Amino acid sequence: MALTDPCRPTDVSLLTDLYEITMAQGFWETGKLEEQGCFTIFFRENPFGSGYSVACGASELPALIENFRFTDEDVAYLAGLEAPGGGALFKPGFLEYLRNFRCAVDVDAVPEGEIVFPHEPMVRVTGSVLECQLLETALLNTVGFQTLVATKTARVVAAAQGRPVAEFGLRRAQGPDGGMAVARASYIAGCSSTSNVLAGRKYGIPVFGTHAHSWVMSFPSELEAFRAFAASSPKNCTLLIDTYDVHQGVENAITVAKEMEEKGERLAAIRIDSGDLARLSAYVRRRFDQEGLPYVKISISNDLDEYTIQSLLNQGAPIDSFGVGTKLATCFDQPALGAVYKLSARRDGAEGPWTPVMKLSEQPYKRTIPGVQRVRRFYDDAGMPLGDMIYDPEFAHDGGTRLVEVGDPAHEEKTAGVAFRELLVPIVRNGQAVAPREPLEDARNRCGAALSALDPAVKRFLNPQRYLVGMEKGLAEVREKLVRENLSSVKGSRRWA
Repeated sequence: MALTDPCRPTDVSLLTDLYEITMAQGFWETGKLEEQGCFTIFFRENPFGSGYSVACGASELPALIENFRFTDEDVAYLAGLEAPGGGALFKPGFLEYLRNFRCAVDVDAVPEGEIVFPHEPMVRVTGSVLECQLLETALLNTVGFQTLVATKTARVVAAAQGRPVAEFGLRRAQGPDGGMAVARASYIAGCSSTSNVLAGRKYGIPVFGTHAHSWVMSFPSELEAFRAFAASSPKNCTLLIDTYDVHQGVENAITVAKEMEEKGERLAAIRIDSGDLARLSAYVRRRFDQEGLPYVKISISNDLDEYTIQSLLNQGAPIDSFGVGTKLATCFDQPALGAVYKLSARRDGAEGPWTPVMKLSEQPYKRTIPGVQRVRRFYDDAGMPLGDMIYDPEFAHDGGTRLVEVGDPAHEEKTAGVAFRELLVPIVRNGQAVAPREPLEDARNRCGAALSALDPAVKRFLNPQRYLVGMEKGLAEVREKLVRENLSSVKGSRRWA
């Protein structure tokens, strides 16, 4: 989708797992076209041992849904698929249904850049079960990966303590689409720029880059290479000084910096991409200062992540900016968010009452939360978030201010506060976007503000404080009732096994 128009039908309708389409055929064939479902996207644990996550990707969902089509080519491909037991996998009538298919779902989502936590819905989709099911894989793919990248980036940017972080991960990303998603999500979460030129054009992200080791190796000497680059790019001159030896490299950079001064120009920075970065950066800073070049900045790269950056700055390394590639773009220490898409309520038609449903599971931690869920975030008088409440207005008690912490075995009731706001906002109604797509800068600013307001104890890397996420008391009671009823039904059936 990155290298083509992201709204082309062929980039969306078949970007799915096969079982979504086989289930859709089942719904069509069994007369369930009018049955409605409410699905939520959520995750069970913050990635990277983090105390929070950064929601990302939702702004791309309206265009995806508006343009969800099955072209003649798509239908012809599906018609040619054979069932494992023989014969066509899909029936002609169902394929004709797909040919004329249009989404009419409603979607609510947490705005991009907002902070989110385990168990609470990031995206809620309501509509016919068939439509909701067809959308599952594409929605998870879009929101899950970008949320993962944005969370990793927020941690890296926090470690940099206000110093610029450039995203350099395109060449190591999981394919072209992954590289585009990384550039987008990392900018929302705080990166200052990207090396990805296509992302710069498509999303308006600042782009940055100078030269590689191969430039230096293309000349008879490092000094000649530096002089040639300074002549070619005097307004964008950052010299990579570790091709051979940093100590000699900085001397050559000093020579070129003084030659540039004579022409009324300035060397912007040097970059070090290997070695003991703390020690070498200190040496380089000292040499530039000794030569009256305090304005030359020091940029560092080389498989950086939040822990490496934190360690360098804790050692007092005089680093001005960071280039972060592989470990950000690949989310090296956790390559998947583990986001899931679960049915939480159903009804027979568009106007009937919703019936809450839940997945029980053999593993209690995988038990889902029922209902047409919403999320409230409570604040103290200073504007710091205190906790989040998952609730369904149909079952809310006491004005919706008392909650039960998710996963709390004692079911201890807590009062999160009085001032609150709703996190889920409408983005699609009846299959159409309900607002213009917001600029990336809006999501970026939202992310910065949300992180600034969050308790530092929740943001720390080591043993972060657990942020309170709970179910409203009435919804918790509904969930407990469904657990009891389902367990009773299972135990009863097992007596006859």
